[in-house]
Amino acid sequence: MSEDQKTVRVFARLRPTENFAYNNINIQPDGKTVDIHVDGGTAKGGFVNNQTTDWSFALDGVLHDTSQDLLYELSSRNVVKRAFHGYNGTIMCYGQTGSGKTFTMTGANESFQNRGIIPRAIQQVFREISTMPDYAINVKISYLEIYNETLFDLLSPTQTSPTGQGMTILEDELGIKVNGLSQHIANNEEEALNLLFEGETSRAIAAHQMNKHSSRSHVIFTIHIETRSRTESSSAYTVSKLNFVDLAGSERLGKTHSSGRTQSEATFINKSLTFLEQTIIAITDRKRDHIPFRQSKLTHVLKDSIGGNCYTVMFANVWGEAAHLEETISTLRFGMRMMRVPIAAAVNQVTDPGAMVKQLEKEVRTLKQELSMHDTLNNRTNSYDVMSDGQLAEVQRQVANYLNGAADGIDIVNVRQIQTVFGVFKTMFKTMEKDIEARLKEKYELAEKSAESGGAQQPAAAARRGSTLPPPPPGSAAAANQVGELDGAGGVGVGVADPARKASESSVVAQKKAAAAAQRKKAAAAAGKSPRSSRDASPAPQSPENQPTTAAGSERAATPPPRHVAFEAFKAEDGAQLNRILNDNKEMLKSKLGESREVANRINELKRQ
Repeated sequence: MSEDQKTVRVFARLRPTENFAYNNINIQPDGKTVDIHVDGGTAKGGFVNNQTTDWSFALDGVLHDTSQDLLYELSSRNVVKRAFHGYNGTIMCYGQTGSGKTFTMTGANESFQNRGIIPRAIQQVFREISTMPDYAINVKISYLEIYNETLFDLLSPTQTSPTGQGMTILEDELGIKVNGLSQHIANNEEEALNLLFEGETSRAIAAHQMNKHSSRSHVIFTIHIETRSRTESSSAYTVSKLNFVDLAGSERLGKTHSSGRTQSEATFINKSLTFLEQTIIAITDRKRDHIPFRQSKLTHVLKDSIGGNCYTVMFANVWGEAAHLEETISTLRFGMRMMRVPIAAAVNQVTDPGAMVKQLEKEVRTLKQELSMHDTLNNRTNSYDVMSDGQLAEVQRQVANYLNGAADGIDIVNVRQIQTVFGVFKTMFKTMEKDIEARLKEKYELAEKSAESGGAQQPAAAARRGSTLPPPPPGSAAAANQVGELDGAGGVGVGVADPARKASESSVVAQKKAAAAAQRKKAAAAAGKSPRSSRDASPAPQSPENQPTTAAGSERAATPPPRHVAFEAFKAEDGAQLNRILNDNKEMLKSKLGESREVANRINELKRQ
């Protein structure tokens, strides 16, 4: 296989027969083109017969009367060889029933010369292993059967008849994987051939008029290869798989005369092959966004084996007799579609986690040795291991001295010490934050409003501390030094606290107090009194009619008015001009709407006329 292969390679193989249709099938001298002529017949009932009668198919090779050895050399040897470099490969046979697919894939058991592609590939695999002593290569074998859209393990040691229970198709980073399918280690060619023959004896086979040993299922024989280098100390290794796909042949019930169970099997076979053709058409159509791989078990299993990350070779097996020209044309047309399937094969490289850990540990040791040598040459003594408790305590002491101002800096030795210093800073920051929060709670009395007392405040901070001491008697020295007053009615202290705990006034509170003092001065000036005399003189009793209202009084109301009341007051006073403009705009809008209705009515009347 050439290195610049971009599409699937397709070879046509013609079954040897005594009744070969030489008048209808013509193989060109280049060995890659086959021409087929079909007798169109005469027109019936005066209608013109537009059926195509001549076909020409250009493939990668047309094999007629070709030996098994030459067939393998032309098509399969390079696919198997590439598997040892990490490339996946697939070799599949497609065609009508009785066209020689199973003979191409497995060959004849009674003749060594007529052995098929799979036995020859097994032989090549173990010969390649013997020529690669610098690599440790593991070979595993699996054999999957798809019978009536059910998955079966032909190498399962626990079942005498396939049941298909518990087998599912999964996808991972390496491609398609069948969960529940057993993989058996093959240490030599003999063990691999025994596994092949064991699986062949479990296949579903039946007889009909066109084939006495007709395969009633699709089978996929897979060789899994894992290649590791013995000389390179790398944690990466390559994995690859070789899929050998023997598809069941398409059948026409009018020719096979199948009935009963055989007819049911033929229905499943034709259905799965139809889905396979639809998938190939979707792959080759660049305008298609979705490819229906999940339509059937066959297409789902072959998702990573039809082109893509895989070197694929297909054999279009045909029966070169005049009676089977329609099936021959159908098979070759499918082969032409397969030739348009693109290939983008890549090396499947996997990293062993255990080997990677060992490699990283070795690199760490090497780097530590280099750092130690560098420190020795520069007369420095540093340790690159995990810090001990004593070293950690020393770092904490240096950070504390730096924060207290006793030290101008911290001695940095290595990266590990820098990480430890940042960790100590973080711990100290959290500790200081908690201490500050606790001090604030102790310094300030946090009062809570009580709904039952109508907004009266209670010393919540003192209650949290669990203080049970009664308030000092009025007139005592302790009471004189306290801030706040006692409620004479209930005997409950409102805001009573030690002067040292009194919080400083904020800027907002100071501004409010200054505004209230200025307002009192204006009110006193209006009454003809100074602020001091008005404050010192005892207020004379006034009747309710002479008492100033809240709006005109010198003091601010205890609670603000409701929102709707404040809005109405704003519209009547400061917002009177804005309210008038808004009302004028509303009137203008109403008039415009009325005019638009009149215009719409006139238009409708004109339309009716």
